[in-house]
Amino acid sequence: MTAIVKRTTLKVRDMEKSVAFYEGVMGMSKYYDNEITLSGDLLPGGNKGDVTRLVIMKGEDPVIGMIGLLEWLDPKPDAPEIPYDFDFGNPVFVAAVEDAAVAFEKAKALECVIRAPLSESEYPGADGGVVKVRSVGVFDPDGHFFELNQRLEG
Repeated sequence: MTAIVKRTTLKVRDMEKSVAFYEGVMGMSKYYDNEITLSGDLLPGGNKGDVTRLVIMKGEDPVIGMIGLLEWLDPKPDAPEIPYDFDFGNPVFVAAVEDAAVAFEKAKALECVIRAPLSESEYPGADGGVVKVRSVGVFDPDGHFFELNQRLEG
């Protein structure tokens, strides 16, 4: 059986800022919002009894491609500086958006760090053709990097 990635969960500093990014820039909506007390067994961070808040954001598909946002409430940890870099352990998320220009403007309005302003590019397609996209490269409030692509017609 081939695995299906249903959700990626990201550790966040400020849930409200993160939700504003995923709703406003990405066009996602809340699927789940609850406090969870950790068992201390599964995650490679945190301890038994830690209280967290998990918000799961969903996109167009009701099952796959969800993004979980996990904030520690108690104890509240000190957050490290955001490196705004691409290094080992730092993924690049690529997401399709309806309108990259609108996503770009909303990211600027939320004062997100923009890595690459709005641009148009062509890439070799998997089928041998050419893929044309309008893109913006933006970091969410916690330094997770997103390449937001709007596919353009031939």
